[in-house]
Amino acid sequence: MGPTRPATLVVAGLAAAAVAWWMISSFYGDIPSLPWLPTVTLAALAVLEGYVAINTRQRIERRPGREPVDPLAVARYVVLAKASSLAGAIFAGFYAGLVGWLLIERTRAAGNDIPAASAGLAASLALVGAALWLERSCRVPKRPEDDRDSDTSDN
Repeated sequence: MGPTRPATLVVAGLAAAAVAWWMISSFYGDIPSLPWLPTVTLAALAVLEGYVAINTRQRIERRPGREPVDPLAVARYVVLAKASSLAGAIFAGFYAGLVGWLLIERTRAAGNDIPAASAGLAASLALVGAALWLERSCRVPKRPEDDRDSDTSDN
């Protein structure tokens, strides 16, 4: 399993933005005002994954006062990070399409939905950032002897 590719996240976000734009332009009059619960949930996940990233990096580096990390837990964190970055990109694309459409629409209802949609976009981007950070934190750092081995094998 390789690191998450930025292109994958961009394509998922753009596709979600297009779907959101189409859906909101077609059905906006039939839906109630935007809820804040998804935004709070995305923000809470971003904070949680940020905390896990800090904790995991310190445990992998075996900092004083930290217990060694369980390799199976790190594998689970990587899977969580990869899934969260993709989900966050999809939500960010959806909220970006929604915000774009709401900014063009000149109704009172659209104006009232802009804060919730903007906060959802920010929380989604925070989740993508935290997930990518967690994925990076799960990497095993290079040891000095790894560099020496690669130098001798190149000669």
